Amino acid sequence: MSTLLVALFLGNIFCGSVDIPSKEVLNILCGGEATKESWKFIILDSRLPQAITALLSGPALAVCGLLLQTYFNNPLAGPSILGVNSGASLGVAVVMLIMGGSVGIGALNFTGFLAVLVGAIIGSLLVMTILLLFSSFVKGNLTLLIIGIMVGYLTSSAISLLNFFATTEGVHSYVIWGMGTFGGVSSAQLPYFSITVLIGLVASVLMIKPLNALLLGERYAENLGVNIRKIRNLILLTVGLLTACVTAFCGPIAFIGLAVPHISRLLIGSSNHTTLLPFTLLTGAVMALLCNLACILPSDGGLLPLNAITPLLGAPVIIYVLVNQRKIQYFN
Repeated sequence: MSTLLVALFLGNIFCGSVDIPSKEVLNILCGGEATKESWKFIILDSRLPQAITALLSGPALAVCGLLLQTYFNNPLAGPSILGVNSGASLGVAVVMLIMGGSVGIGALNFTGFLAVLVGAIIGSLLVMTILLLFSSFVKGNLTLLIIGIMVGYLTSSAISLLNFFATTEGVHSYVIWGMGTFGGVSSAQLPYFSITVLIGLVASVLMIKPLNALLLGERYAENLGVNIRKIRNLILLTVGLLTACVTAFCGPIAFIGLAVPHISRLLIGSSNHTTLLPFTLLTGAVMALLCNLACILPSDGGLLPLNAITPLLGAPVIIYVLVNQRKIQYFN
């Protein structure tokens, strides 16, 4: 899997809609001068940041799906199914379509991508808070899952209304953002994006032991000394932070968060988070790089929307899980 990851990462840098000789790519990556200045810009300011963004976004979305599936004890839990993506999208829609791309909180004023990030964080945390409030008195996981889907429908309806009353330019910008792309993070924004995602990934790794305890139920986890309220809040914050960050910069990417944890379980045949969580991070990176490579390969110079590719890889996995759910024992 590690070899595949390296190969796909290099493929994202060496391949693209513009044909650049491999020697030139190596020379540019090593700090040499390029034959054409445009080639240097494409490699260092487009392909490399895009590959790094995919390398980080895949694990971020995958671990969000894993955390939610473990906490809700439901194989269909995920950022998109439970409406977390929709909540982040609603926050972005409010910022882009109503506030004109700026957010004011007290004496603080955020503009540009920072405003979009703040909107996405607030939207995703709002949805996660609603779900956790319902989880405190709703007993059935299926009921909670349906509530999440309904919350997603409500946020989608609100987004549709915002689009109806917004300007043509605002709607166009939002529609382009909603198609999804790993190319939305510039070289200047990449350090901030990377630090935010890495903080969330480190937080998820620190929750491995409580997550293993949760596999056996909340009551058993409490007997082992796990603070359920604390771990619930940590999962809320981690999923909200990662989903908001990736959604703000890359758009609402579907299926990676839902499908990758299942792919990882099927490949290693275990639900032990000591091995499952790191492998999920690795598989998420591979999946994201593969999808991004598929988006940039068209020979006519065009780029495919990311959300046109991810369902092709993720939907068959979910169908397989649903058909064989009696044979696959994930949470025991």
